[in-house]
Amino acid sequence: MALRHLQITGTAGEIETALAEPPREGTGRLLLLCHGLPLGRYGGRTASSQLPALAERFSEEAGWTVAVASLRGVAGSPGTFSATGWREDLSAVLDELGADEGGAVLAGFGFGGALALRVGADDERIKAVATLATPSNLTNWCGPADDFAAACRRAGVVGDEPLLEAAALVADVVALDPLGAAATLPPKRLMVVHGDDDPIVPVSAARDLIDAADGRAELRIIQGAGHWLRADPRMVATLLGWLDRFR
Repeated sequence: MALRHLQITGTAGEIETALAEPPREGTGRLLLLCHGLPLGRYGGRTASSQLPALAERFSEEAGWTVAVASLRGVAGSPGTFSATGWREDLSAVLDELGADEGGAVLAGFGFGGALALRVGADDERIKAVATLATPSNLTNWCGPADDFAAACRRAGVVGDEPLLEAAALVADVVALDPLGAAATLPPKRLMVVHGDDDPIVPVSAARDLIDAADGRAELRIIQGAGHWLRADPRMVATLLGWLDRFR
C-alpha cells in the first residue's frame, strides 16, 4: 500500500499531508494523527516523520483512512508555529478530507493531544479523541515565556512571518486548555494513553485529564514506557483495539 502525498491549502500555505487508504474495502472512517511539538534543536523537521508509517499500519490493520498533516512550521509546511495556526491547519485538513461525511477521530501525541482535545471539543465533525503522552497543564509545560519562545526557534518551527511575542505565544498555547476541553468532550469518546515512566510529561497528567472528564473516558497506562510512544508496540495495539470498537 502506497501513501498518497497531498498539498492541502491552509491560511499559511500548502500543508504537507500523507494519506493512507486501506488496501481493501474499509470502514469509511477517517483518523487523523496529530504530531507534537518537539522543542529540541531542529525538532520541527522531524515532528511528523514517524507518523506516516504508523498511518499505513493503522490503515491496513484497522481498515480506516488515516492522515498525517505536517502543520505550519513543521517539515516542509510553510508558516510559523502558533496554537491558533495549528488549529486552523487541522480544520483545513478536515475540510479537504471530507470529515463532514462521517466524522473523524483525532489521535494526538504530546502537545498534539492537547490540540486534538480542543479541536475535538469545539468541532462537531470530531467523533472521538485519543491522547498519547499529553500534558494537562500547558502553563507548566511551556515554562517561562522567553524560554519557550527560544525553544520554538531552536526547533525550527519559525518561517517567514515572525513568531508571536513570547507572552502572547504562551497565552495562545495555554488557551487550548486541555482540562477544559476534556471536561466538555464527552459524550464523545476519549481515551488517554500514557507511559508510567514518562520523564517529560508526568503520568499524573493522564489522571488529571480523566478526572476532568469526570471519569467518562478510558485510561491506559503503559508500564515502563517513556514519552515517545510512537515507537512502542503496546501503544499500537492499544490504539488498534480502541479503533476496532468503533465498528
